[in-house]
Amino acid sequence: MIRSMNDAAQGPAQEPTRGAEAAQPTPEQRRERRRLAWRGARRALWRPGFRATVGELLTGLTDAAPDVYDLDLPVDMYGNGIVETLEERVAGLLGTEAAAFFPSGTMAQQVALRCWAGRTGNATVAMHPLSHPELHERHALADLSGLRTVHPTQEPRTPSAGEVHDLDEPFGTLFLELPLREAGFVLPSWEELVAVTDAARARDAVVHVDGARLWECTSHFGHPLDEIAALADSVYVSFYKSLGGFGGAALAGPRTLVDEAKAWRHRYGGQVLQQFPTALSALIGLERELPRLPEYVAHARVVAGALREGFAGAGLPWARVHPEEPHTHQFQVWLPYEAEALVEAGVVQAEETGVSLFPQVWVRGGPGLAHTEVTVGAPGLEWTADDVRAAVTEFVARIPR
Repeated sequence: MIRSMNDAAQGPAQEPTRGAEAAQPTPEQRRERRRLAWRGARRALWRPGFRATVGELLTGLTDAAPDVYDLDLPVDMYGNGIVETLEERVAGLLGTEAAAFFPSGTMAQQVALRCWAGRTGNATVAMHPLSHPELHERHALADLSGLRTVHPTQEPRTPSAGEVHDLDEPFGTLFLELPLREAGFVLPSWEELVAVTDAARARDAVVHVDGARLWECTSHFGHPLDEIAALADSVYVSFYKSLGGFGGAALAGPRTLVDEAKAWRHRYGGQVLQQFPTALSALIGLERELPRLPEYVAHARVVAGALREGFAGAGLPWARVHPEEPHTHQFQVWLPYEAEALVEAGVVQAEETGVSLFPQVWVRGGPGLAHTEVTVGAPGLEWTADDVRAAVTEFVARIPR
């Protein structure tokens, strides 16, 4: 026991009195408690791969791999073999001339934007301030490539055609994140998307789509992937955010752009010796998860409606599901409580009932206000609206007051 100088002067340390406050858990202990509670829940709307064990992921990979690739073929070396197979599959799905595999979406998009800056002669990128490069990449566009960004709008939605048309300085690339995650996984209408891409080209700019979650956008737009991608000059897609892959991304577009991007991939350190585990997991995701995404989107709308009804029935003073009808299989829930209280309620619910309604952290959105993200995956299809409403009641009862 560590004692202060005053304590030492007063004699031997005393045992803590009954009822004294226990030592507070460390951040690491809190994270481990959340992990164990969420992982141990028997029911959840979504079970992300990053909560699995190494053994579980390896077992799943070896079980499914023979269905998507000939395992007797030679292992990949610096992007050939299975990596080329994956690139061809993505290009076919998106209707582009070619695609390049990247170890991360961050690298893929930085390369794409610097390539377009060289081709257009303009290093300015128009993008939303809530876009991934602005919030989550440590200013890499400026620090690594000398690019600068301008914001057509501050509104929590995709920029409109009018805002792009009226932007008061030239830009070489319009960057569209579809869906815009930080605004609530929101999408424009198909007509709005066509209009904003037309507006960019009227400004002599190219269009790049951050399609990390593009796979699940077909239901909202009412158009297939290749028609969505055709509105852009280049598209990035992720293999893990919706498809359950281990990681990785692809940049798709004209062959000349993709060839240049591969040169920059090498310069950025993305020319990895062997990537077959990640490529295999991506092929499995394209085979198994991609066809199911419209089903997840449809059920997310059922879940969102049941959440609204559940919160109203539980007597909360205010609650918000955003968007009210989800555009994809992901959406936000906002509640009038501090984030810490809502995290605790979710952990306790999982520990005591085995039901994990909100297995993500809550983020503070203002005094006494917080939000979390909800994802409906394959496990969520087993939930009825009644199940969701009952889980809401159990959750609300455990919010510390």
